[in-house]
Amino acid sequence: MAVIVILILASLGVAGTFLVGFIWAVRSGQYEDTCTPALRILANDEAAPVRKAAAPSPEPSPNRS
Repeated sequence: MAVIVILILASLGVAGTFLVGFIWAVRSGQYEDTCTPALRILANDEAAPVRKAAAPSPEPSPNRS
């Protein structure tokens, strides 16, 4: 019976820790903008230099012996 009481108290302690962590995350602004970071990779980066395509290298001539 004592084990059940210890487990209930431990689970309440863990749940309380997660609740405090969640409240801290919400108050510190961790969940303010959840859409933009996922879409940032799809946006064009204007500051990035434009690379030119490399000219195709000439094909080697066949060796005639």
